[in-house]
Amino acid sequence: MPRTVQIRDIDDEVYDALRKRAAEFGLSVPEYLRGEVERLASRLSVGEWIARTRRRGAPPERLDTVAALDEMRGPWPG
Repeated sequence: MPRTVQIRDIDDEVYDALRKRAAEFGLSVPEYLRGEVERLASRLSVGEWIARTRRRGAPPERLDTVAALDEMRGPWPG
């Protein structure tokens, strides 16, 4: 079920900037903010990002990366 969020005490300068950005996309301020909130909610938190990064293990060695790129590119022209 959709929920309503209300934000109070926004400075005039901040609201004007939001209104301007919303207008650039042809949106009202609530429509613009709804999209921004959805985008924000879909991002990983810092803790989630750190946990995911740690699960990846150690990064490949530089020479391994260079060798993989050389293999993809093929032999150098002589």
